[in-house]
Parts: sequence; structure tokens; C-alpha cells
Amino acid sequence: MKKSLKKPSTPSRKKDHVDICLTEDVNYQDKTAGFELYEFVHNALPELNLKDIDTSVRFLKKDLYLPLMITGMTGGYKGAAEINGNLALVCEDKKLALGLGSQRQALEDDSQLESYTIVRKNAPTIPIIGNIGVAQVIKGLNIKRLQKLLDDIEADALAIHLNALQEAVQFEGDVNFQGALDGISRLVKKLKIPIIAKETGAGISYSVAKRLHDVGIQYIDVSGSGGTSWSAVESFRKHAGESSEDRNRLAKKFHNWGIPTTECIQQVSRIKKMTVIASGGIKDGSDIAKSIALGADMAGMARPLLKILMENGAHALGDEIDYIQKELKLAMFLTGSKNIKKLRKAEFTFKT
Repeated sequence: MKKSLKKPSTPSRKKDHVDICLTEDVNYQDKTAGFELYEFVHNALPELNLKDIDTSVRFLKKDLYLPLMITGMTGGYKGAAEINGNLALVCEDKKLALGLGSQRQALEDDSQLESYTIVRKNAPTIPIIGNIGVAQVIKGLNIKRLQKLLDDIEADALAIHLNALQEAVQFEGDVNFQGALDGISRLVKKLKIPIIAKETGAGISYSVAKRLHDVGIQYIDVSGSGGTSWSAVESFRKHAGESSEDRNRLAKKFHNWGIPTTECIQQVSRIKKMTVIASGGIKDGSDIAKSIALGADMAGMARPLLKILMENGAHALGDEIDYIQKELKLAMFLTGSKNIKKLRKAEFTFKT
């Protein structure tokens, strides 16, 4: 008889994920988000003053300095409160949106609740996005409990992450995704705030986005392939036993699975009145500019910014945000785009 293996707790799993993202090469291999395939048409007569370029947007009824969200990364374990607290301070100062990592742990108990509640304490005016996995939605989570957690952080929206690949290759993963759309539909009707449907690096296609839109979803974070591969992240986690070895092999095999971010943006933006967040492999202001021109309303970054915070501190992260804005402004200036609305109409070419 095979010995039963104990599954790691939610807090230890969350810490594993952050540690691996900071120390291992978990980027897609031989596959990109696709931004290098697009090039803006240079406008030699922009008829603008660079100093007048306006990168501001309105997102979730709040004004931001630029169309950028630091997407959900962590929470629910000892040490996460400091990370989220510092991210919140930077986002408040630079007027960015901030997503939390999965609040699954807080649904289980309140031992690490501060790792979530500290965000609103440090960032009273920006959009804060809560986060829960679709696997928990399928299982029939306590909606009153979830709403209380969202109220505690004064969340402006809830992200439901669709991570079928990650769950399938995760040692302790939930692999039953039947009933996901029905569960999302129920939350759309019962929660007080909007829901953002987001992937975790494998991308969202037009057909999936349309099904989500049909049940009331108006925000989608495409989280396409080309950035962090969560299949790769899981391949670095170590567990004993045959089943774990099989999962590890599968994780490595599906390291590059997914739809490139640029393709996702163009597909999902075809749906009218859908707010599109472009994430997955976005690394700088130029990628943000291309995302907007391809059809996105916002862009999201996570791991590259987390690494700067952890290696060099909050001040360095703030400096990086300032530089990203400078890149975005210059791209807008050189395409004759005075504001984000104009950038959406900027000309670009596809490299063959």
C-alpha cells in the first residue's frame, strides 16, 4: 500500500511560489508575449510638447497616473504583510491599481489576515482588487464570508483567477473545473463589486471571453503567455512520491503552453464594452503603449516589479515606475498621442 502524502498548507504553498519567482528562471522558454512583432509608425511631426503628454486613466471609478496595475502576487503567509504593505505604499504614491494575491488562506482562517488588510491601510485612494481562485468558486465558497473579506480591504473589484494549467500540474491542485462558469455567474449577481476574470499566464481567448461576457463579466485580465510560466513555477516545487514526480514532469512539459499576450489582447478587445487588462510578459513602458494600441485599456505587471522591491526596496520600485512612465510618454509623443485615448488609435505595423 502506498503511503498517503500530506498536502502542504496554503501558507507554505504561497511562500513557495514567491520564493521560486524570486530565485528561479520561470519565464517562458522560446516563446514570447509577442510585443517584439509590433512596431509603432514613427510620427516625425507629432505637433505636441512632450511635457503635455497625459498618461492618466480612470479605472474602477478612480483616477490613476498611468494605465498600470501591479497584479496579484502574494498574501496569506508570514512575511506577506510586509511585501503587500510596501507594494501598497508605492502604488498609493504613484497612483497605480494594486491586486492582491489569492485570499484563499483568509477564507480558511484569519491568522494571516493582516497580509491583506494592510493594503487598504497603506493605500486609501487607489483601486484595490481582491483575488480568489475559480477552484474555490466551484466548491461553493461562503459568499457572505467572501464579501466580508472584500469589505475589510474596501476592495473595488474581485479577480477570479482561472488557473487550470497550474492546478493540473500542482501537487495539491484542484482539477475539477466543472461548473466554473455557473459559479462565476452566481458571484456576478451576488457580490457588491465588479468581477475581473483573469488567467495566470496561459491566456484568455475570444470564445472564453465571450462566454464570460455573456454571464455578466465586464473586466478581463488576459494574462497571456510570454512572462512568468506558472507551470514552470510548479516544476520547481519539491514533494516526495510517484504522483509528485509525474506532476513535475507534466509541469516541465507544459512550460510553454498558452496564448501569447498580444494575441489575447486583440481577441478579447473585439468584445464591445469589455475592459481589457493586458498582462503576461509586459516588461516596460513600450510594452504598455503597444498593449493600449492593440486594444487594451490597462496593463498589468507582477514578477519584474516584485523582484525590484525585494532586491532593492520600495524607493527603487518607485523609481522604476517613474522610468516606465517616461518610456510610455516618449512612445506616446513619437506617435502623436497626447493622451491614452489617442494612443488607442496609434498606427503600428506587424513585422513579418
